[in-house]
Amino acid sequence: MIMTTEELKNLKADKVVDARGTACPGPLLAVKQSIADISSGGIMEILSTDEGTKRDIPRWAKKKGYDYLGDYEESGYFTIYLKK
Repeated sequence: MIMTTEELKNLKADKVVDARGTACPGPLLAVKQSIADISSGGIMEILSTDEGTKRDIPRWAKKKGYDYLGDYEESGYFTIYLKK
């Protein structure tokens, strides 16, 4: 279920992963390490400047059985949301 930008901006994340300034595969590795920190049903917000992250995170989430909620771009970086 992909959410609108407005809906995403209103989400309260249980965990924020700030991977801005790291190149692939840095953002994905940071997400993999941090996913254990949230409980089932929790929301993760990922901040990334790497263009590939918008493609990598949804693929990884699907493979792991997590829900990719959507992303938006703002001020030179992407904000991506997952639900565990």
